[in-house]
Amino acid sequence: MRANRSFELIVSKSGRGPALLADRERRDRVEVVEIASGEVVLFWDTEPRQTGRLSRALRADLSQLGAEEFIERWRRWDPAA
Repeated sequence: MRANRSFELIVSKSGRGPALLADRERRDRVEVVEIASGEVVLFWDTEPRQTGRLSRALRADLSQLGAEEFIERWRRWDPAA
């Protein structure tokens, strides 16, 4: 089963402005949530300039990889893991 059937990507930006003009103190949040349980399985607290790149890479892998392969690939980049 594809990862996008098992997980949902949630991107929360803490400001309205573009990343290029964002304050250096601003932090955005990127979460991968398991649909069945509602549990957060991966979490990143990112700078605004990193948020877009990270979310695009996660979306691409969610649509291409299987659920276990996706978690295995991205778990090493999760700072909480």
